[in-house]
Amino acid sequence: QVQLVESGGGLVQPGESLRLSCAASGSIFSINTMGWYRQAPGKERELVATITSGGITNYGDPVKGRFTISRENAKNTVSLQMNSLKPEDTAVYYCNFHSRFYTRDFWGQGTQVTVSS
Repeated sequence: QVQLVESGGGLVQPGESLRLSCAASGSIFSINTMGWYRQAPGKERELVATITSGGITNYGDPVKGRFTISRENAKNTVSLQMNSLKPEDTAVYYCNFHSRFYTRDFWGQGTQVTVSS
């Protein structure tokens, strides 16, 4: 089992920045992919960004150029730096953990990000 704890969500104005963090604990395998997904009211959950244990990143189109995902493998943490936030970024952001050694993905409880003036 893997437990994911997110932090850093909140209310910000358009154009401002926010940084989310996710800490993984439990039976962690070093070869994995961690990332962030988000779900806005009435919308399907969508990809924000992922990063492999080797540092390969992948971003959803709406956040390219504005968001940066990073990780610190020794601490089993992943962060999402969100710059130039837009109202469209408002959603619950979920941390995700994937590994070939598990038959399922693991998810955090979610953290609310609200971008509004």
